[in-house]
Amino acid sequence: MTNAKPYIGKLQTVESQWTDYNGHLNMAYYAVMFDRAADEMFASLGLGPDYVKATNNSFFTLETHTSYANELQAGEQVRIEQQLIGSDAKRVHYVQQMFRGESSYLACVLEVMVSHVDLTTHRTSPFPDEVRARVEALAALHKTLPLPPQVGHKIGLPATKA
Repeated sequence: MTNAKPYIGKLQTVESQWTDYNGHLNMAYYAVMFDRAADEMFASLGLGPDYVKATNNSFFTLETHTSYANELQAGEQVRIEQQLIGSDAKRVHYVQQMFRGESSYLACVLEVMVSHVDLTTHRTSPFPDEVRARVEALAALHKTLPLPPQVGHKIGLPATKA
């Protein structure tokens, strides 16, 4: 057994102006909520706004994959659980799961790859050793957690029979 838990940020609320003509949370605002949660997690690892200001380094998103599971409505609270899947000298691979409040109602899953970037050159650069150590420690802990089935999912239509 493990005591590992995903990183869980502050509860967020679906704002009424974020709903679309279908009456549910618009896809663009899932990204906003996921991004806010990621900012919170990365700040806890020493990669927040103070880090950017002090080092002129940040991280850019390289790739994402979103899987929508269930609808969310205006006023509902959202909990985002985050799990580091892996990291190397310059990148972090993680997954975020969005749930309705404290329930097990899964709304959306986002898989993400980010890269550490020197803002002077806008080129990838290695994490400082102390930051990389914190990222690797959390990734090692999270490695004991089960991965959501959406991780690594490839988009495409099923093969049809002729």
